[in-house]
Amino acid sequence: MSAGLDRLVAAPAVGAVRSALAPLGTPAWLVGGAVRDALLGREVRDVDVAVDGSPEEAARAVAGVARGPAFQLSESFGAWRTIGGGGEWICDVSRLQAPTIEGDLGLRDFSVNALAVPLQDGEAELIDPSGGAADLENRVLRVLGGPDVASSSYARDPLRPLRLARLATELDFQPERETERLTREAAPGVATASPERVFAELRRIVIADRVIEGFELAERLGLVAAVLPELEDLHGVEQSPYHHLDVHGHTIEVLRQSLEIERDPEPAFRELAPRVAATLAEPLADELTRAQALRFAALLHDIGKPGTRRVLPNGRISFIGHDSLGEEMVSEVCRRLRASGRLRTFIAAITRHHLVLGFMVHERPLSRAAVYRYLTTCSPVELEVTVLSCADRLATRGRKADDAIATHLELARELTSEALTWREQGPPRPPIRGDELARGLGIPTGPEIGALIERLREAAFTGEATTREDALALARRLRENSEAS
Repeated sequence: MSAGLDRLVAAPAVGAVRSALAPLGTPAWLVGGAVRDALLGREVRDVDVAVDGSPEEAARAVAGVARGPAFQLSESFGAWRTIGGGGEWICDVSRLQAPTIEGDLGLRDFSVNALAVPLQDGEAELIDPSGGAADLENRVLRVLGGPDVASSSYARDPLRPLRLARLATELDFQPERETERLTREAAPGVATASPERVFAELRRIVIADRVIEGFELAERLGLVAAVLPELEDLHGVEQSPYHHLDVHGHTIEVLRQSLEIERDPEPAFRELAPRVAATLAEPLADELTRAQALRFAALLHDIGKPGTRRVLPNGRISFIGHDSLGEEMVSEVCRRLRASGRLRTFIAAITRHHLVLGFMVHERPLSRAAVYRYLTTCSPVELEVTVLSCADRLATRGRKADDAIATHLELARELTSEALTWREQGPPRPPIRGDELARGLGIPTGPEIGALIERLREAAFTGEATTREDALALARRLRENSEAS
């Protein structure tokens, strides 16, 4: 434990905060996650400070030392934030919520977060009124408060049950028995928390290394049913013999396969793997990379299946239209969670187009025109939907799976190569401008010219028309054929 406290005191953020607050003479303590993480041997970057005084004054003092901004976070609790080290660390300052630090810690969520260390000079001393250090050693999460939901810390903040799942996922902890019971009882109330806060916790679960285990725990505790009922509805939805799992099991397996591809794309994409990995590592939206956003797509891509399941007269099970219904549902989920428009469009587009590559398996060998249609249909997620389709195919281990997987991956590599080039170089340019085409054909600019330009863009991609003269001749033929018909 002493090594953890030494690590805490040595953190750059802590040093800056201590030197900033010393002249004020205000009693202050490091609290919560920074203390917990230091004791666990984790890196300490962001710190929470409780002060027996003005949070604004303390935050502005820290900002002066850190040469960063200070701004108010919460009017209700009076919390302030300072960003220091050129964005390398964050310090959140709040006023004590009780007359003493021990009383303040007693109002926190879990025992492992109810820890404090005084910021005054001297040897670091752990304040641990709830036995959080022992729970850290035992790797358990224990909710504070009384024996029922109304008297537990869950009554103070409806989001806390979901936070338990997030902490368990990130830290590889488990809730102790009574905490699990209380969490299950409090789970429905999570839906009353602000959507932005719910999404923030979900996002951290999804991007965690142990996301599969995190969702299993969240489901067991009734948290998924509260915040993502569309996923809960996938349980027990049986599929065709080509699937070995129901829709829910298949969804989790798609996520698992997506993680495998994210961590090592070489088995699926071979020599293309470095380019795939580099593209997926790019930032997308909502503090997510493209790969991390793809995890959300893996979870949500089949949520349209329960609403489209049909048993045909021959006994075959179909889900016709689940891609388009899923697109609508995904958009609604993202709106409900207040996700950004960019993330919503990304996940919805992948959901809408995740079947396209699978249907093209039967068109091999692909023509250049077919490749062009795939890229334009799936744009702007032409690469990511290809990756998702591979995870989807790898997760489908029913009848004739091995041959189907090999064929799918071979086609996916072909289209991935095209998608990477498309992403890096942009769509092809037609060999003639719209105004030039209008003059050459002797017709005004308008919708007809726009349609012809799009057709010439495809012709440039396929090699059918790569010069101005070829493009003009093709446009004339297209008009003649249209008039003749």
